[in-house]
Amino acid sequence: MSTSPPSLPLVIPPPPRRPLSSLWTVRAPINRRAYWVLALTGLIAPLLGWAMLAAWGGLDPTFLPAPASVLSKTWIWLTENDLMRDMGISIYRVVAGFVLSAVFALPLGLLIGSYRSVQALLEPLTDFIRYMPAVAFIPLVMLWIGIDEGSKIAIIFIGTFFQMVLMVAEDVRRVPAAQVEAAQTMGANRAELIEKVILPSAKPALLDTLRITMGWAWTYLVVAELVAANSGLGYAILRAQRFLQTDTIFAGIIVIGLIGLATDQAFRWLHRRAFPWLYLKG
Repeated sequence: MSTSPPSLPLVIPPPPRRPLSSLWTVRAPINRRAYWVLALTGLIAPLLGWAMLAAWGGLDPTFLPAPASVLSKTWIWLTENDLMRDMGISIYRVVAGFVLSAVFALPLGLLIGSYRSVQALLEPLTDFIRYMPAVAFIPLVMLWIGIDEGSKIAIIFIGTFFQMVLMVAEDVRRVPAAQVEAAQTMGANRAELIEKVILPSAKPALLDTLRITMGWAWTYLVVAELVAANSGLGYAILRAQRFLQTDTIFAGIIVIGLIGLATDQAFRWLHRRAFPWLYLKG
């Protein structure tokens, strides 16, 4: 006589809890209106806090000027002290250093990410140099290049090139091995693997890498304009520091931030235009 095992009670799992709002759902899309409301809140809230702290009156304006004072100084700088010229020369230096860095870093990073032999040869050296502060190269740059525009561009190049090489190499290494193996099975040679498989697959990540390193190029602007400069936003900030003109320092920092924000949004727009399939709603 066989005995059947006792049947277990049927347990029905509770239904998943629906999120209260898509704003707090992990990686869930939000509508455009909510995005811009949150973005403006994130930008305006710190400004309101700054204005309230300045209006409190417990701080010396030398250390924390009011937003109105900074706005007034920016207007004077624009109308009387040639802000547009300072912006133009700084933008030229940053863009020149960044483009020069990208011209060399993109192919070198592509080789390091594609070939283990090149990685073994060059990646340790690149890792070693990238930890050296760019400001430490200023005496050598002045000795080798001089004190003209080339030296300022060189500092920005040094500050971004080695970081960009390693980020590009990492982007290339993230290309799925299955794609490379499939192309090899179909008879693709080395040049075709790089040109038709690795590079197209890595392009979205490479554009993001350029966007990030452009931000780093702006951070090295003030360092670059330490080298015998007599114009530019970084120079104006350093000159204002000598005379405790804090409102000018704030104005210069905000102008650099606005230029950087505009540049970052331009890169994001370009990314959406170049790779629209990455933004399709699933």
